[in-house]
Parts: sequence; C-alpha cells; structure tokens
Amino acid sequence: MEQEKVTIKINDNGSIRVNGEVELVDGVGDKYQVGSTFSLCRCGQSEKKPFCDGTHKKINFESAPRAK
Repeated sequence: MEQEKVTIKINDNGSIRVNGEVELVDGVGDKYQVGSTFSLCRCGQSEKKPFCDGTHKKINFESAPRAK
C-alpha cells in the first residue's frame, strides 16, 4: 500500500495547514489527537495552541514567506 503524501502549507497571514496522516507530538512526546487535516497557530496568539483558532485575523497578523 502506498503511503499518502503529507502536505504542509504556510498560509499567507495565517496558519500552517497540515493535510495527510501525521502524528503530532508535544515536547515530551505525548500525542495530540488530530485528524487528517488541521491547522497550527503561526501568530502565537491562539487560545488553543498549538492549534489555530483564527486569532490571526483579529490581530491583523501579516506574514507571507515564499520558498526560494
């Protein structure tokens, strides 16, 4: 069986979107319960860290990095 490709997208002015089957663990190795699609906070202000709760929109977070 071929493994599904995981995609991680850094959204302009927003979250990091993860699509695909991944294991998300904290600093001591404990697992978060995640589905096959979820968003991680990039602005640092989410009340649900490490997950995005949309706060970036309220605080006008701006960042649009590009791969080089």
